[in-house]
Amino acid sequence: MGAVRDVLRRPLGHFTERTLAGLALVLGAGVGFGLVLVLVRVRWSPLYAVDHGVAQWLNAQVAPIGPLVTVLNAITDLGGRPVIVWLITVAVVGLLIRRQGRLAVFLIVTGAGALILDPSLKTLVDRLRPEVTVPIGTYAGQSFPSGHALGSMVAYGALLLVFLPAMAARWRRPAMVLVGVVVFLIGFTRVALGVHFLSDVIGAWLLGAAWLGVTAYAFQLWRVERGRPTTALTDGLEPEAAHEVAPAPDEKKLLPHARAGVAEIIVGWVLVFGALYAFGMFVSYHAQGTFLATLDETVPAWFAQRGTPLLDEVSWWWSKAGDTHAILLVSMVFCPLVLAVWRRWRPVLFVALTMFGELTLFLAAAAAVDRPRPPVENLDGPMPTSSFPSGHIAATLCLWVAIAVIVFPCTDRWWRWIFVALAVVMPVGVAVSRMYRGMHHPTDFMGAILLTTLWIGLLYWVLRPNEDVHEGNQPAIESEEVDTLDDELAKASRPG
Repeated sequence: MGAVRDVLRRPLGHFTERTLAGLALVLGAGVGFGLVLVLVRVRWSPLYAVDHGVAQWLNAQVAPIGPLVTVLNAITDLGGRPVIVWLITVAVVGLLIRRQGRLAVFLIVTGAGALILDPSLKTLVDRLRPEVTVPIGTYAGQSFPSGHALGSMVAYGALLLVFLPAMAARWRRPAMVLVGVVVFLIGFTRVALGVHFLSDVIGAWLLGAAWLGVTAYAFQLWRVERGRPTTALTDGLEPEAAHEVAPAPDEKKLLPHARAGVAEIIVGWVLVFGALYAFGMFVSYHAQGTFLATLDETVPAWFAQRGTPLLDEVSWWWSKAGDTHAILLVSMVFCPLVLAVWRRWRPVLFVALTMFGELTLFLAAAAAVDRPRPPVENLDGPMPTSSFPSGHIAATLCLWVAIAVIVFPCTDRWWRWIFVALAVVMPVGVAVSRMYRGMHHPTDFMGAILLTTLWIGLLYWVLRPNEDVHEGNQPAIESEEVDTLDDELAKASRPG
């Protein structure tokens, strides 16, 4: 029994020795947050003066500069709840797929704690948001602590600890610095945009650091209880899982001929744009008296005559399935899942280039062709881009066809046909809704089909998105195993 106690005490003592400074920092962060909380709660006048002075000064510097406000809003969105929830959810699902349940639980518990602490403390303190001379944005709810600052500290810090083992040693310190800069900038934007006081952000950082430290050390104790060696947090939470948490640990080379591939894609983009421009100019300005012109006149008028409130509502929802937010959401869910399952960047690169190419081709063709909308009531009102080609339809086509191209060859299960059906149903639904709402001609739909066919065909020819997936799914046979098999076959073939 004494020997058993020594075995158990040794890792616990080693853990305590190695983490004493870290525990002191965690306790210091907790005490610091408590102090800020008390000073805010009692409305300590020096703190009040600093908070309001900083808020007014920053507002005077930032509010008159429109581009700066745009940049600050883009940075602050990185700490918003939608982005944080997406990051944690995608990471948790990926870890579960890779069978890293302990790390997934760590992210869930850490993230859930931040989600609980933020609104509960806001309600407890009940502090009003700053009142600045030139309001830049409006935010509901109480001010202390800053939810963006707290969420970014906890989420980005937790993700760093989980995925740090997958990085080479030389990249770990830059990664820590990068995360620290992102968290700082998010907190700064909250004050610069006039939606939080300086003490709201500092308090959130201290609370986030304390909560992240508590959960990280709880995870370390969990490791000790299971007999695993203690590690410094600078090595990540689970160094043994480095291979499993790496996004693409088995991919040797992204593309066999990268330079040639880049050149082919650039040249191909120009050729696709040329074909799209030629077709767009023809149907827009030179197709009078043809079947295409008759189609473009008849179909929008036919839809306009059959409008009902119910169809207006249904078509609005179908149109939303093809807008930027919906397309981006599906892409940002599908790509991490592909990465987690197949451990390859090439299918992700295929989807990313598909959507980037679609966007640039659509914008370039729309600006060059400059086709007016159909001469019927436009239910969506004035639009900044021209009618040809349809951006909604092209984006929907490119996304769902790219997904089907990736998924279908990689499995022989029945559900692969669901993705083929989606590649047909989703674009057709969006196309019908856009024409019903008077936003596009039928030939705009044809232009979207032309764009999708040529662009995805080009990318498939250059990237071969499924080629390395098939190779990765086939277990490699090491040379030693080949020698062993040869010996066994030789023995079996000998007489007697």
